[in-house]
Amino acid sequence: MTAMSSEVRTLHVSSLHLAAVPAAVSVSRWFVRQVLRHWKLDDQIDDAALMMSELVSNAIKATGFQGRQPKLWEIIAHHIIAIQLRVVDGALYIEVWDPSLLNPVKQTVTAEDEGGRGLHLVEALAKDWGIYRPPAGGKIVWAKIPLPMLPSPELDGPTLQLRVPDDTAPPPGLVKEQASIALMERVLDGLRMGL
Repeated sequence: MTAMSSEVRTLHVSSLHLAAVPAAVSVSRWFVRQVLRHWKLDDQIDDAALMMSELVSNAIKATGFQGRQPKLWEIIAHHIIAIQLRVVDGALYIEVWDPSLLNPVKQTVTAEDEGGRGLHLVEALAKDWGIYRPPAGGKIVWAKIPLPMLPSPELDGPTLQLRVPDDTAPPPGLVKEQASIALMERVLDGLRMGL
């Protein structure tokens, strides 16, 4: 018989599904600000919002519309991404799911280049980052930030209500369900393996 651990672990999770469109980048930054304020982790907002927007930009490039905001009827099930903030014990995880199997690639950039610095910024700001392949499919690109203090949302306060603007709302269907399952698999594996 094994002894049960008496260690108490902290877990906070918030996720959101978005259409993989350019406007999703600003919505993802808004999501980070709202959730981290609710969790009273205001000091982490700037870095987390920057990392989230870079990871969302990569997910849009892999699966969505680039350079233009599509009409609502052009968005199909494949154009879905999901974002998640997760605190396990003393670390904040910024996570972005997309259905593509292609890994994001760090670009070689020069001082004159206007883009291609996203993963370099993530690498510079995060303690660690990587790619998780959930059994449900797709990939989750994640970044980890150590926290000096744990979240402290008001337990008797109002629930955080998040509404996605119509132009970034994902269509319902199997891909959206796949994203939800993949994010939950990441949460469960993170609890099991300390990730």
